[in-house]
Amino acid sequence: MQAAKHKDMTTISPELLHEKLVAGGRLCLVDVRTPVEFAAAHVADARLKPLESFKPQELARELSQEPKPIYVMCQSGTRAKQAVEKLEIAGCHECVLVEGGMSRWQKAGLPCERQPSGVISLERQVRIAAGILVLTGTLLGAFVHSGFLVLSGFVGAGLIFAGVSDKCGMAMILARMPWNQLKKTTPVTCDCAQ
Repeated sequence: MQAAKHKDMTTISPELLHEKLVAGGRLCLVDVRTPVEFAAAHVADARLKPLESFKPQELARELSQEPKPIYVMCQSGTRAKQAVEKLEIAGCHECVLVEGGMSRWQKAGLPCERQPSGVISLERQVRIAAGILVLTGTLLGAFVHSGFLVLSGFVGAGLIFAGVSDKCGMAMILARMPWNQLKKTTPVTCDCAQ
C-alpha cells in the first residue's frame, strides 16, 4: 500500500500510517489540533503544533531536518489540509495529509494516548456558540428590537461561509480561549476504540 494523491495533495489512511509506525523507523507526525483536543486523544510521538498559533516558516525550518515525508493530522482533516497548504507555501513540500484525522484513527480502533482535560470538543463548542448567538439574536429581535435579528443572520452567513470554504472563524477564535489551553499532565496510553 502506498500513500495516495488527492487533489494535488498526497494523503495516507490512518491504517497505513499505523502500519508504518509499527514497522519502526523514525516518522514525523504533526498534529495541528488544539492542546485540549490533543490531550483527549493523540497518536504516540505526534508533535503538537496548533493551527491557531501556526508559524509555517518557522515550522518548515524546524522540520527540514526530520525524516520525510511529514505526516500532518487534525481531528477530521480540514485543519491538517490548511496546515499542509501553508507548509508547502513555506517550502516544506513533502507533506502527507492523514485522511479523516484523529476521528478516523479512533474509529479504526488504532492505539492512542490520552491526557484528561474535561473540555468538550472544539466542534461541539462551535455548535453551542452558534446556537446561543442565533437564539439570542432571535429572542432580542422578537422582544426588544428587530435590529437584533442581524446577529442571527450574521451567524448564519458565517456558517454558510465555513461550509463552503472549509474555514471556520468561530473555531479559530474558540481555539484560542483559555479553557482550550492545557496544563501539563502525564499521558495515558489507551485503546481509542470506545
